[in-house]
Amino acid sequence: MIKAVIFDFGGVLAEEGFKNGLKAIGKKHGLDPEDFFRTAEQLIYETGYVTGMCPEHRFWSALREKAGITGSDEDLREEILQRFILRPEMIQQVDKIKSSGLFLAILSDQTNWLDEINERSLFYNHFDFIFNSYRMKKSKRDPSIFRDVCSLIGLKPSEVLFIDDNGENIKRALGEGLEAIHYKNKAEFEKAIGNFI
Repeated sequence: MIKAVIFDFGGVLAEEGFKNGLKAIGKKHGLDPEDFFRTAEQLIYETGYVTGMCPEHRFWSALREKAGITGSDEDLREEILQRFILRPEMIQQVDKIKSSGLFLAILSDQTNWLDEINERSLFYNHFDFIFNSYRMKKSKRDPSIFRDVCSLIGLKPSEVLFIDDNGENIKRALGEGLEAIHYKNKAEFEKAIGNFI
C-alpha cells in the first residue's frame, strides 16, 4: 500500500528548465544544442555542483573553458531559471493526492537553484518533504539516495511511489524496491497514478 509519493521537479512538476536553458545557451553560441547540453550535464556532476561540493561559479567557469561560451554567471543561470515554469495541472494532481492523506515529497537533482525557483513560484508548501541533491550531497545517480529518502520519511521502499521523467532514475528506484511511474505526459500520468491511489 502506497503511503507516500515522491515527485521529480524539472520535467514533471515544471518544464525542463535545465535542459531547455542549456540548449538555448548552446544555440546562441553557435554550438550544437544537444552536444552542449551533454557537456554541461557532465560538468555539473563532475564539478560536484549538483551535489553541493563546489560553488556555482566553478561550474560556469569549467563550462566556459570546455565549451568556449561567454556571458556572466547571472545571465547564463537566468537562461535556465526562467524556463522552470510550474505545470499547474501537476500541482493540482499533487494537492489531490495530498487530500487523500499520503505524504508528498520532491526528490530533485538540483542545485541551490531549486530554492530560488521556489522563491519565484511558491510550491514547497504543497509538499511535506523537499529532498535536493545539493543539500543531500548525493544525486539520483547513486541508488542509495532512494533508501535514504524513504528512511527520512519513515517508510519502507515498497510503501513509496516515485515519479520521474528520466528512465535511468526510474530503474534505480525500482531496483531499490520503490514503486515507480515513468512520466511521459499528463494523460499517461493520470492513467498510471490511478493504479496506485
